[in-house]
Amino acid sequence: MKQLFDNVSAMCSKLTTKKYSTSFSLGIHFLNKKLHDPIYAIYGYVRFADEIVDSFHGYDKKALMEQFRKDTVTALEAKISLNPILNSFQHAVHKYNIEWELIDTFLKSMEMDLEQSVHDEQSYKEYIVGSAEVVGLMCLRVFVHGNTEAYEKQKPYAMSLGAAFQKVNFLRDAKEDFNALGRTYFPDVSMKDFNVHIKKNIESDIEKDFQHALIGIKQLPAEARMGVYLAYIYYRNLFYKIKSTPPERIMKERVRIPNVNKFGLLFQSYLRHQFNVL
Repeated sequence: MKQLFDNVSAMCSKLTTKKYSTSFSLGIHFLNKKLHDPIYAIYGYVRFADEIVDSFHGYDKKALMEQFRKDTVTALEAKISLNPILNSFQHAVHKYNIEWELIDTFLKSMEMDLEQSVHDEQSYKEYIVGSAEVVGLMCLRVFVHGNTEAYEKQKPYAMSLGAAFQKVNFLRDAKEDFNALGRTYFPDVSMKDFNVHIKKNIESDIEKDFQHALIGIKQLPAEARMGVYLAYIYYRNLFYKIKSTPPERIMKERVRIPNVNKFGLLFQSYLRHQFNVL
């Protein structure tokens, strides 16, 4: 039965999400259950693409990325794939009317990582849009069940949330990105000279994204609001921890929030959501 294969595909996307991200897994858990599979599908898809450019050292990453793009197109056109991650993703794309433009923009940002190691203001903005903002928009399509009017209303806020998450990731992963992968994402910044002034400018920009995103979170459908708010709170607290960490330590270690603290944030977020004090 095709449904059995689709169920197995969905399980693979869920497993991928749980293995790679405790924080996102917690957030998804607090979405309405009917939203779980499509959001797992989106995360599994973007995670696999990210792994190609970040982790598969010693392999032909460009060839792998080209094949991944081709396989994506084939899966979307055929409405099936023997790759379970692609199969669950194509199902979500068709069910929630996720447009090709979002997927293509995402893939282009992943392809940028194969060729480009430093960024100016323009390429930085392009990368943020493709690697993070459009992923937020894919999820938004699911949250509003493909409703175009609701999607357009929420679109700017979802983009801000995706941008905030990605910029926090850039700070969190600065050591590995620069030392291991030779990348500097922040525009016209030399990570060799990373200092308090540069860090504060970046943090000010992230703060604006977080403030704007929260406006939209409050307006999300109830079935999506708690899960998204939990992810927001987790990243906001990670951001605060990064803000309190000196720039020289940022370049030497990866700032983390221990799992026990994540569960504490979960409890606080649940209470705030229940009493409508987001």
